[in-house]
Amino acid sequence: MRSISIDAGLLKHGEEVQRARAGMLPDEDLYELSDFFKVFGDSTRLKVLCALEGAVWCVSDLADILGMTRPAISHQLNILKREKLVRAQRKGKNVFYALADDHVRMILEMGLEHLHE
Repeated sequence: MRSISIDAGLLKHGEEVQRARAGMLPDEDLYELSDFFKVFGDSTRLKVLCALEGAVWCVSDLADILGMTRPAISHQLNILKREKLVRAQRKGKNVFYALADDHVRMILEMGLEHLHE
């Protein structure tokens, strides 16, 4: 891990501070990004996402895989669907779920990679 050294005499001021401030994300984007990452802060939702990595499952199958009730899985899937992390497709009486796209898989992989550094 790299250490960061800050020399008090080299702190930036004036125009560079203004440029940095101007480059900050708007508050609305920060709030939305914060809410997005909160979804990943729940271990149950992470289990659901991991179960869906590379597979498509219905609620009953996910409940069996994760040892949870169908209502509990449905609740988590609704949150994940609202945040566009999973997609649903109805086939007959069943609804099947999968990761929304490769970005979700990449977020999970990058998080694990960071943990194992």
